[in-house]
Amino acid sequence: MNDFPRFDLKRQVALVTGAARGLGRAISLALANAGADVALGFRDVKTGQDLVGEIEAMGRKALPLQMDMTRMDQIVAAVDQATRHFGRLDILVNNAGIAPENLAEDVTEQDFDATLAVNLKGTFFASQAAGRVMIRQKSGRIINMGSQAGFAALPGEAIYCMTKAGITHLTKCLAVEWGKYNINVNAVAPTFIHTPGTEEFLANPANRADVVERIAALHRIGEPMEVAGAVVFLASPAASLITGETILIDGGWTAR
Repeated sequence: MNDFPRFDLKRQVALVTGAARGLGRAISLALANAGADVALGFRDVKTGQDLVGEIEAMGRKALPLQMDMTRMDQIVAAVDQATRHFGRLDILVNNAGIAPENLAEDVTEQDFDATLAVNLKGTFFASQAAGRVMIRQKSGRIINMGSQAGFAALPGEAIYCMTKAGITHLTKCLAVEWGKYNINVNAVAPTFIHTPGTEEFLANPANRADVVERIAALHRIGEPMEVAGAVVFLASPAASLITGETILIDGGWTAR
């Protein structure tokens, strides 16, 4: 009889980018709750001490890292520090992302470049740095943060949608290249979630009503831990045969 699926992350080491708030914070806590020690990538490392304390209170180790995803030197240094500190790196969660909202005809070159720099360039080079470690280990899990915006057009978010569609395909490409090293690469693609990043948009009653209506099956806004649950699953031994996939966590938005 085969072993039953295991969902715990005992003795695993994870690195989460954009860990300070919202989805990154929830994912970091969920990974720690599942048994992992967590390296925390912060755009400003001085902002994350409360999260460090929460993870350590769970009996897990936490390492705060300066990791501005627009800075190649900080990306490489953070992965190196996490690996040297813990002796290995088993899980990378590419959570960091930005979404400047603007109609396509009004998008500035600055907003275009900034969105690609974080969402695509930052994700790729963090994956590359972690991938090199995982290739040496002959094992690893990379989970990218996609979005339903990679599957459905959102007015005013043309550049964000483009980057998230790119994440879906990058996930497939890395999965195919690195599978021979026992590295699984997947993505999660959430709908609107209650986070500091969506708070202002969802505070508008018309916006909120429209979003709830479009989340066709469940008709409610998601919570960060509902995304974190899928990340923990993909990082766990239970997901060992899943790679190159993007799991939509959209309450039925794209099922219509």
